[in-house]
Amino acid sequence: MRITHVALRTLDLPLVAPFTTSFSTQTHRRVLVLELHADVDGVEVVGWGECGALSEPVYSEEYTAGVIDVMTTYLFPMLFEAQRKAPLTAETVAHHLERIVGHRMAKAAVEMAVLDAQLRAAGTSFADYLGVTRTSVPSGVSIGIQDSVPQLLDVVQGYLDEGYVRIKLKIKPGWDLDPVRAVREAHPDVPLQVDANAAYTLVDANHLAKLDEFDLLLIEQPLAEDDMRQHAELATRMRTPMCLDESVVSVTKAADAIAMGAAQIINIKPSRVGGYLEARRIHDLASAHGIAVWCGGMLETGIGRAANAALAGMPGFTLPGDISASDRFYAEDITDPFVIEDGQLAIPREPGLARVPDAGRLEAATVDQLHVES
Repeated sequence: MRITHVALRTLDLPLVAPFTTSFSTQTHRRVLVLELHADVDGVEVVGWGECGALSEPVYSEEYTAGVIDVMTTYLFPMLFEAQRKAPLTAETVAHHLERIVGHRMAKAAVEMAVLDAQLRAAGTSFADYLGVTRTSVPSGVSIGIQDSVPQLLDVVQGYLDEGYVRIKLKIKPGWDLDPVRAVREAHPDVPLQVDANAAYTLVDANHLAKLDEFDLLLIEQPLAEDDMRQHAELATRMRTPMCLDESVVSVTKAADAIAMGAAQIINIKPSRVGGYLEARRIHDLASAHGIAVWCGGMLETGIGRAANAALAGMPGFTLPGDISASDRFYAEDITDPFVIEDGQLAIPREPGLARVPDAGRLEAATVDQLHVES
Protein backbone atom coordinates (compact mmCIF):
# COMPACT_ATOMS: atom_id res chain seq x y z
CA MET A 1 0.00 0.00 0.00
CA ARG A 2 1.06 3.56 -0.74
CA ILE A 3 -0.90 6.51 0.64
CA THR A 4 -1.35 9.15 -2.07
CA HIS A 5 -3.34 11.80 -0.22
CA VAL A 6 -5.60 12.31 2.77
CA ALA A 7 -8.52 14.63 3.39
CA LEU A 8 -8.98 15.65 7.02
CA ARG A 9 -12.63 16.63 7.42
CA THR A 10 -13.95 18.40 10.50
CA LEU A 11 -17.66 17.72 10.87
CA ASP A 12 -20.24 19.47 13.01
CA LEU A 13 -23.08 17.15 14.05
CA PRO A 14 -25.85 18.30 16.40
CA LEU A 15 -26.79 15.84 19.13
CA VAL A 16 -30.43 14.88 19.58
CA ALA A 17 -30.12 15.95 23.24
CA PRO A 18 -27.37 17.46 25.43
CA PHE A 19 -24.94 14.86 26.82
CA THR A 20 -23.61 15.84 30.25
CA THR A 21 -20.79 14.13 32.12
CA SER A 22 -18.78 15.14 35.16
CA PHE A 23 -16.43 17.15 32.94
CA SER A 24 -18.56 18.74 30.19
CA THR A 25 -21.87 19.14 28.38
CA GLN A 26 -21.94 18.47 24.65
CA THR A 27 -24.73 19.71 22.39
CA HIS A 28 -22.78 19.23 19.14
CA ARG A 29 -20.08 16.79 18.18
CA ARG A 30 -17.08 18.22 16.35
CA VAL A 31 -15.59 15.07 14.89
CA LEU A 32 -12.54 14.60 12.69
CA VAL A 33 -12.98 12.12 9.82
CA LEU A 34 -10.12 10.88 7.66
CA GLU A 35 -10.63 10.08 3.98
CA LEU A 36 -7.43 8.27 3.02
CA HIS A 37 -6.65 7.51 -0.63
CA ALA A 38 -4.12 4.77 -1.27
CA ASP A 39 -2.70 2.83 -4.18
CA VAL A 40 -2.80 -0.92 -3.63
CA ASP A 41 -1.23 -2.88 -6.50
CA GLY A 42 -2.26 -0.20 -8.97
CA VAL A 43 -5.82 0.12 -7.70
CA GLU A 44 -7.03 3.21 -5.84
CA VAL A 45 -8.70 2.38 -2.53
CA VAL A 46 -10.31 4.78 -0.03
CA GLY A 47 -10.04 4.07 3.69
CA TRP A 48 -12.03 5.86 6.38
CA GLY A 49 -10.99 6.75 9.90
CA GLU A 50 -12.60 8.64 12.78
CA CYS A 51 -10.88 10.38 15.67
CA GLY A 52 -12.34 10.10 19.18
CA ALA A 53 -10.83 13.36 20.45
CA LEU A 54 -13.22 16.04 21.69
CA SER A 55 -13.04 19.73 20.77
CA GLU A 56 -11.44 20.53 24.14
CA PRO A 57 -8.86 18.58 26.19
CA VAL A 58 -11.31 17.61 28.95
CA TYR A 59 -11.53 13.82 28.51
CA SER A 60 -7.85 13.45 27.66
CA GLU A 61 -5.05 15.82 26.73
CA GLU A 62 -5.94 15.52 23.03
CA TYR A 63 -8.36 17.82 21.21
CA THR A 64 -9.43 18.16 17.59
CA ALA A 65 -7.27 21.12 16.54
CA GLY A 66 -4.23 19.55 18.19
CA VAL A 67 -4.91 16.23 16.46
CA ILE A 68 -4.99 17.94 13.07
CA ASP A 69 -1.69 19.68 13.83
CA VAL A 70 0.12 16.52 14.93
CA MET A 71 -1.22 14.56 11.96
CA THR A 72 -0.14 17.12 9.36
CA THR A 73 3.15 18.07 11.00
CA TYR A 74 4.37 14.66 12.12
CA LEU A 75 2.25 11.54 11.61
CA PHE A 76 1.53 11.59 7.91
CA PRO A 77 4.97 12.92 6.91
CA MET A 78 6.49 10.04 8.90
CA LEU A 79 4.28 7.50 7.10
CA PHE A 80 5.08 9.05 3.72
CA GLU A 81 8.78 8.71 4.50
CA ALA A 82 8.32 5.12 5.67
CA GLN A 83 6.42 4.02 2.57
CA ARG A 84 9.24 5.25 0.35
CA LYS A 85 11.45 2.63 1.98
CA ALA A 86 9.12 -0.35 2.35
CA PRO A 87 5.49 -1.32 1.75
CA LEU A 88 3.10 0.15 4.32
CA THR A 89 0.64 -2.01 6.24
CA ALA A 90 -1.74 -1.24 9.08
CA GLU A 91 0.24 -3.59 11.30
CA THR A 92 3.36 -1.41 10.90
CA VAL A 93 1.72 2.00 11.45
CA ALA A 94 2.25 1.99 15.22
CA HIS A 95 5.91 1.09 14.74
CA HIS A 96 6.48 3.92 12.27
CA LEU A 97 4.83 6.45 14.60
CA GLU A 98 6.23 5.28 17.95
CA ARG A 99 8.85 8.06 18.04
CA ILE A 100 6.02 10.54 18.66
CA VAL A 101 5.16 10.46 22.36
CA GLY A 102 1.48 10.04 23.24
CA HIS A 103 -1.18 11.38 20.83
CA ARG A 104 -2.88 8.00 20.87
CA MET A 105 -6.21 9.22 19.51
CA ALA A 106 -4.50 10.81 16.54
CA LYS A 107 -2.50 7.64 15.89
CA ALA A 108 -5.61 5.50 16.29
CA ALA A 109 -7.47 7.45 13.60
CA VAL A 110 -4.53 7.16 11.19
CA GLU A 111 -4.15 3.43 11.79
CA MET A 112 -7.92 2.99 11.40
CA ALA A 113 -7.96 4.63 7.97
CA VAL A 114 -4.97 2.57 6.79
CA LEU A 115 -6.51 -0.67 8.11
CA ASP A 116 -9.85 0.15 6.47
CA ALA A 117 -8.16 0.66 3.10
CA GLN A 118 -6.11 -2.50 3.54
CA LEU A 119 -9.17 -4.62 4.32
CA ARG A 120 -11.20 -3.14 1.46
CA ALA A 121 -8.40 -3.95 -0.97
CA ALA A 122 -8.35 -7.53 0.34
CA GLY A 123 -12.16 -7.86 0.30
CA THR A 124 -12.09 -8.76 4.00
CA SER A 125 -14.41 -7.54 6.74
CA PHE A 126 -13.01 -6.35 10.06
CA ALA A 127 -15.00 -9.06 11.82
CA ASP A 128 -13.33 -11.74 9.71
CA TYR A 129 -9.93 -10.11 10.26
CA LEU A 130 -10.49 -10.43 14.02
CA GLY A 131 -11.88 -13.96 13.76
CA VAL A 132 -15.29 -12.90 15.07
CA THR A 133 -17.99 -15.54 14.65
CA ARG A 134 -20.91 -13.76 16.35
CA THR A 135 -23.47 -11.99 14.18
CA SER A 136 -24.51 -9.30 16.68
CA VAL A 137 -23.61 -7.74 20.03
CA PRO A 138 -25.82 -6.60 22.93
CA SER A 139 -26.43 -2.86 22.98
CA GLY A 140 -26.10 -0.77 26.12
CA VAL A 141 -26.69 2.94 26.48
CA SER A 142 -24.85 5.68 28.36
CA ILE A 143 -27.12 8.26 29.99
CA GLY A 144 -25.75 11.67 30.85
CA ILE A 145 -26.45 13.70 33.98
CA GLN A 146 -30.02 15.05 33.92
CA ASP A 147 -31.67 18.12 35.44
CA SER A 148 -33.74 16.07 37.90
CA VAL A 149 -34.34 12.52 39.08
CA PRO A 150 -37.85 12.38 37.53
CA GLN A 151 -36.35 13.43 34.19
CA LEU A 152 -33.70 10.72 34.55
CA LEU A 153 -36.35 8.08 35.19
CA ASP A 154 -38.22 9.16 32.07
CA VAL A 155 -35.04 8.96 29.99
CA VAL A 156 -34.14 5.53 31.35
CA GLN A 157 -37.63 4.20 30.67
CA GLY A 158 -37.46 5.53 27.14
CA TYR A 159 -34.23 3.68 26.38
CA LEU A 160 -35.51 0.47 27.94
CA ASP A 161 -38.60 0.76 25.75
CA GLU A 162 -36.28 1.05 22.74
CA GLY A 163 -34.70 -2.28 23.67
CA TYR A 164 -31.39 -1.38 25.32
CA VAL A 165 -30.24 -4.24 27.53
CA ARG A 166 -27.97 -2.33 29.92
CA ILE A 167 -28.07 1.14 31.44
CA LYS A 168 -25.01 3.22 32.34
CA LEU A 169 -25.50 6.33 34.45
CA LYS A 170 -23.02 9.18 34.51
CA ILE A 171 -22.40 10.35 38.08
CA LYS A 172 -20.50 13.11 39.87
CA PRO A 173 -20.37 14.49 43.42
CA GLY A 174 -23.88 15.65 44.25
CA TRP A 175 -25.44 13.43 41.55
CA ASP A 176 -24.84 9.84 42.58
CA LEU A 177 -26.70 8.02 45.38
CA ASP A 178 -30.16 9.51 44.87
CA PRO A 179 -30.39 9.05 41.08
CA VAL A 180 -28.86 5.57 41.22
CA ARG A 181 -31.24 4.55 44.01
CA ALA A 182 -34.22 5.85 42.05
CA VAL A 183 -33.27 3.95 38.90
CA ARG A 184 -32.57 0.75 40.81
CA GLU A 185 -35.88 0.94 42.68
CA ALA A 186 -37.76 1.54 39.43
CA HIS A 187 -35.89 -1.24 37.60
CA PRO A 188 -34.66 -3.85 40.09
CA ASP A 189 -33.60 -6.36 37.45
CA VAL A 190 -32.02 -4.18 34.78
CA PRO A 191 -28.21 -4.48 34.42
CA LEU A 192 -26.97 -1.15 35.76
CA GLN A 193 -23.57 0.50 36.05
CA VAL A 194 -22.18 3.95 36.81
CA ASP A 195 -19.40 6.07 35.35
CA ALA A 196 -17.70 8.91 37.23
CA ASN A 197 -15.09 9.99 34.65
CA ALA A 198 -12.51 10.57 37.40
CA ALA A 199 -14.73 12.95 39.41
CA TYR A 200 -13.90 11.63 42.92
CA THR A 201 -10.88 11.14 45.19
CA LEU A 202 -10.05 8.40 47.67
CA VAL A 203 -11.38 10.70 50.40
CA ASP A 204 -14.82 9.80 48.98
CA ALA A 205 -14.31 6.07 49.53
CA ASN A 206 -16.92 5.70 52.29
CA HIS A 207 -19.46 7.63 50.25
CA LEU A 208 -18.78 5.61 47.09
CA ALA A 209 -19.09 2.37 49.07
CA LYS A 210 -22.76 3.22 49.62
CA LEU A 211 -23.27 2.40 45.93
CA ASP A 212 -22.71 -1.26 46.82
CA GLU A 213 -26.33 -1.63 47.92
CA PHE A 214 -27.58 -1.10 44.35
CA ASP A 215 -26.18 -4.33 42.85
CA LEU A 216 -24.22 -2.59 40.11
CA LEU A 217 -22.32 -4.36 37.34
CA LEU A 218 -19.39 -2.02 37.97
CA ILE A 219 -18.23 1.45 38.89
CA GLU A 220 -16.20 3.02 36.10
CA GLN A 221 -13.19 5.29 36.63
CA PRO A 222 -14.19 6.91 39.94
CA LEU A 223 -10.71 8.35 40.61
CA ALA A 224 -8.02 10.21 38.67
CA GLU A 225 -6.81 8.65 35.45
CA ASP A 226 -3.17 8.64 36.58
CA ASP A 227 -3.75 6.96 39.96
CA MET A 228 -3.99 3.19 39.75
CA ARG A 229 -2.72 2.73 43.30
CA GLN A 230 -5.72 4.53 44.76
CA HIS A 231 -8.09 2.62 42.47
CA ALA A 232 -6.56 -0.58 43.85
CA GLU A 233 -7.14 0.72 47.38
CA LEU A 234 -10.73 1.70 46.61
CA ALA A 235 -11.35 -1.74 45.13
CA THR A 236 -10.65 -3.27 48.55
CA ARG A 237 -13.26 -0.99 50.16
CA MET A 238 -16.12 -1.70 47.74
CA ARG A 239 -18.00 -4.83 46.71
CA THR A 240 -18.91 -3.24 43.37
CA PRO A 241 -16.33 -4.32 40.75
CA MET A 242 -13.81 -1.65 39.78
CA CYS A 243 -13.63 -0.79 36.07
CA LEU A 244 -10.97 1.42 34.50
CA ASP A 245 -11.40 3.61 31.44
CA GLU A 246 -9.15 6.68 31.22
CA SER A 247 -6.34 4.95 33.16
CA VAL A 248 -5.83 2.21 30.56
CA VAL A 249 -4.14 3.80 27.56
CA SER A 250 -2.11 0.77 26.40
CA VAL A 251 -1.65 -2.94 26.92
CA THR A 252 1.20 -2.09 29.31
CA LYS A 253 -1.10 0.02 31.49
CA ALA A 254 -3.69 -2.74 31.34
CA ALA A 255 -1.11 -5.22 32.62
CA ASP A 256 -0.20 -2.83 35.44
CA ALA A 257 -3.86 -2.37 36.41
CA ILE A 258 -4.47 -6.11 36.52
CA ALA A 259 -1.29 -6.81 38.50
CA MET A 260 -2.11 -4.10 41.07
CA GLY A 261 -5.73 -5.17 41.50
CA ALA A 262 -6.92 -1.79 40.24
CA ALA A 263 -9.27 -3.26 37.64
CA GLN A 264 -11.60 -6.21 37.81
CA ILE A 265 -13.08 -5.01 34.50
CA ILE A 266 -11.65 -2.88 31.67
CA ASN A 267 -13.49 -0.56 29.31
CA ILE A 268 -11.68 -0.77 25.97
CA LYS A 269 -12.00 2.33 23.81
CA PRO A 270 -9.89 1.85 20.66
CA SER A 271 -9.31 5.58 20.21
CA ARG A 272 -8.07 5.96 23.78
CA VAL A 273 -5.54 3.12 23.55
CA GLY A 274 -4.03 4.03 20.19
CA GLY A 275 -6.08 1.94 17.80
CA TYR A 276 -7.97 -1.25 17.14
CA LEU A 277 -4.84 -3.40 17.01
CA GLU A 278 -3.79 -2.30 20.49
CA ALA A 279 -7.40 -2.80 21.61
CA ARG A 280 -7.15 -6.41 20.43
CA ARG A 281 -3.94 -6.89 22.43
CA ILE A 282 -5.65 -5.57 25.58
CA HIS A 283 -8.56 -7.94 24.96
CA ASP A 284 -6.15 -10.87 24.66
CA LEU A 285 -4.25 -9.90 27.82
CA ALA A 286 -7.43 -9.44 29.84
CA SER A 287 -8.85 -12.76 28.63
CA ALA A 288 -5.66 -14.55 29.66
CA HIS A 289 -6.09 -13.15 33.19
CA GLY A 290 -9.82 -13.75 33.47
CA ILE A 291 -10.63 -10.03 33.34
CA ALA A 292 -13.88 -9.04 31.64
CA VAL A 293 -13.81 -6.29 29.03
CA TRP A 294 -16.45 -4.25 27.24
CA CYS A 295 -16.35 -1.72 24.42
CA GLY A 296 -16.83 1.93 25.30
CA GLY A 297 -17.59 4.75 22.93
CA MET A 298 -16.81 8.37 22.10
CA LEU A 299 -20.13 9.32 20.45
CA GLU A 300 -18.90 7.80 17.20
CA THR A 301 -20.59 8.24 13.86
CA GLY A 302 -21.39 5.13 11.85
CA ILE A 303 -17.74 5.02 10.77
CA GLY A 304 -16.42 4.22 14.24
CA ARG A 305 -19.62 2.48 15.39
CA ALA A 306 -19.17 -0.20 12.71
CA ALA A 307 -15.64 -0.96 13.85
CA ASN A 308 -16.63 -0.98 17.53
CA ALA A 309 -19.40 -3.48 16.84
CA ALA A 310 -16.97 -5.88 15.19
CA LEU A 311 -14.41 -5.49 17.99
CA ALA A 312 -17.09 -6.16 20.62
CA GLY A 313 -17.83 -9.46 18.92
CA MET A 314 -14.55 -10.94 20.19
CA PRO A 315 -15.03 -13.59 22.90
CA GLY A 316 -13.59 -11.63 25.85
CA PHE A 317 -16.22 -8.88 25.51
CA THR A 318 -18.62 -10.50 27.94
CA LEU A 319 -20.41 -7.33 29.11
CA PRO A 320 -22.67 -5.13 26.95
CA GLY A 321 -20.87 -2.11 25.61
CA ASP A 322 -21.85 1.47 24.80
CA ILE A 323 -22.56 0.51 21.19
CA SER A 324 -25.92 2.15 20.80
CA ALA A 325 -28.06 2.82 17.76
CA SER A 326 -27.19 5.81 15.60
CA ASP A 327 -30.26 7.73 16.76
CA ARG A 328 -29.01 7.66 20.36
CA PHE A 329 -26.93 10.70 19.47
CA TYR A 330 -27.71 11.76 15.89
CA ALA A 331 -31.00 12.51 14.14
CA GLU A 332 -29.15 11.70 10.91
CA ASP A 333 -25.86 9.81 10.91
CA ILE A 334 -23.38 10.33 8.09
CA THR A 335 -23.62 6.60 7.25
CA ASP A 336 -26.54 4.23 6.95
CA PRO A 337 -27.84 4.13 10.52
CA PHE A 338 -27.29 1.36 13.04
CA VAL A 339 -30.51 0.13 14.62
CA ILE A 340 -31.33 -2.11 17.57
CA GLU A 341 -33.19 -5.35 17.01
CA ASP A 342 -34.12 -7.38 20.08
CA GLY A 343 -31.51 -5.52 22.10
CA GLN A 344 -28.72 -6.34 19.63
CA LEU A 345 -26.68 -4.46 17.05
CA ALA A 346 -25.66 -6.38 13.92
CA ILE A 347 -21.94 -6.78 13.26
CA PRO A 348 -21.09 -5.49 9.76
CA ARG A 349 -19.72 -8.08 7.35
CA GLU A 350 -18.92 -5.94 4.31
CA PRO A 351 -15.24 -5.47 3.35
CA GLY A 352 -13.37 -2.92 5.43
CA LEU A 353 -13.29 -1.74 9.00
CA ALA A 354 -15.59 1.29 8.79
CA ARG A 355 -19.03 1.93 7.32
CA VAL A 356 -18.73 4.22 4.28
CA PRO A 357 -20.36 7.65 4.78
CA ASP A 358 -23.02 8.98 2.46
CA ALA A 359 -21.35 11.59 0.23
CA GLY A 360 -24.16 14.12 0.55
CA ARG A 361 -24.47 13.86 4.32
CA LEU A 362 -20.70 13.97 4.72
CA GLU A 363 -20.43 17.12 2.63
CA ALA A 364 -23.32 18.79 4.45
CA ALA A 365 -21.73 18.13 7.85
CA THR A 366 -18.21 19.25 6.82
CA VAL A 367 -17.24 22.65 8.24
CA ASP A 368 -13.51 22.51 7.49
CA GLN A 369 -11.25 20.44 5.30
CA LEU A 370 -7.51 20.05 4.94
CA HIS A 371 -5.65 17.97 2.36
CA VAL A 372 -2.31 16.28 2.93
CA GLU A 373 -0.37 15.05 -0.11
CA SER A 374 2.33 12.39 -0.04
